[in-house]
Amino acid sequence: MSKRGERIIGLSRPSGSGDNQTGGLERPLSVTDDELERALRDTFSRRVATPRPLAADPAGVAVRRARRSGHRRTLAGLALAGVATVLVTTGMAQFGGTASREGTPTVVLGDPRGFSPSPLPIESAVPPTAGPVRPELDMIVGSWLYTNGGERRELTGVSTVEQAQRVADHAGWLLTSAVTAAGRTLWWVPPNNGVPQVLLAGADAVAVAADGRRVAWRDGPELFVAGVVGGHLLATTRTAAPEGTEPVAFAGDAVLVRQPARGGFRVWYAPVDGRLGTANRDVLNVYGMLPDGRVVGQVSAGTPRRPCLALLDPARDLATVRTGCGPDLATDGRGEVSVDGRWLLVNGARNGALLVDLNTLGSGVSARPAGPTVAGVVRWTRSGGALHVDATGGLVRVGPDQVLAGQRPTASPVAGAAPGERPVVVADTRP
Repeated sequence: MSKRGERIIGLSRPSGSGDNQTGGLERPLSVTDDELERALRDTFSRRVATPRPLAADPAGVAVRRARRSGHRRTLAGLALAGVATVLVTTGMAQFGGTASREGTPTVVLGDPRGFSPSPLPIESAVPPTAGPVRPELDMIVGSWLYTNGGERRELTGVSTVEQAQRVADHAGWLLTSAVTAAGRTLWWVPPNNGVPQVLLAGADAVAVAADGRRVAWRDGPELFVAGVVGGHLLATTRTAAPEGTEPVAFAGDAVLVRQPARGGFRVWYAPVDGRLGTANRDVLNVYGMLPDGRVVGQVSAGTPRRPCLALLDPARDLATVRTGCGPDLATDGRGEVSVDGRWLLVNGARNGALLVDLNTLGSGVSARPAGPTVAGVVRWTRSGGALHVDATGGLVRVGPDQVLAGQRPTASPVAGAAPGERPVVVADTRP
């Protein structure tokens, strides 16, 4: 070993130097060559055995990336397997569903594309071979409102709806309940997914205009009429009325009022006169208004007296303008005039509905069988078809061309309707 190395390792301290060990024993700092060599070998061997860690571990990074890639492939495989399972299951459901209901189309409500989540039973949402029938108007099934655009809204707090009317300018819906021990309730359903609001409660009778902008009702010994704006009843007018009098419909600005015990009809021009007009006791029922303002109704006429169709003038206390006494008509008042004023769908005296051509009124009235008896209200679409629900709860679509061709409309089951439940077809606004 060189003397320089010996001086570095085996440095001796002279006595009397400024050390904190003054007056004590001197340290044994002498090191032999053999000891130094062993120390150096041990140091070098430890450095070789313990490599310096790298700033980035390529192997570790590769392993971790491989693991992540494996996880992603596993998840993707599971997702594809789930989709395949759903498709196979749906295909099996469709094949299984078509065998039991061939030729009877099911009315499918909700999203027209058929992929929105729905609480309706799975089996009812599977369309049969004939293809789903989508109603051209809104419908209420149970506590749900289905629009013809594919939207679905829950009607919270609403029950036993008997009639429903859209409000003009997309301002919501008006729903009228069936009569109960507490009377009738009128709800306004906002257009912006708001909660339905009660406009009237405990009314004896309610009538809603075809544009949804006005409402007439009876409460006790009085009749009322008011405008509907933003879920509020405004500019209310009232008049005294005999017991049992009921508002039935609107004819322009006039309210058509039914007298009790087949006492005919009166006209109430609320904006002009606060009193009811003279009763026309020949009028049995009213079905709607023509574009020129005349009312299509049912009157007692002929010899012997029997129910006939008639055009009535509301400006002259529903005086008869023209009469047609051809078909045998029921007197239940169920029926409605088409938007263009050409057709009337009404119940016949025997089983089944009749399609009447109002252009033939006054000569030989043309009426053709038009499928099942109307059990609720009739609602016409702007495209010229009529929708109604029969006694079984099925939806019936009546097309004049179909009826003229000799075809008999039939009822289609409505998906989601509970047994014994009758859906309600919503009336569209009229110009």
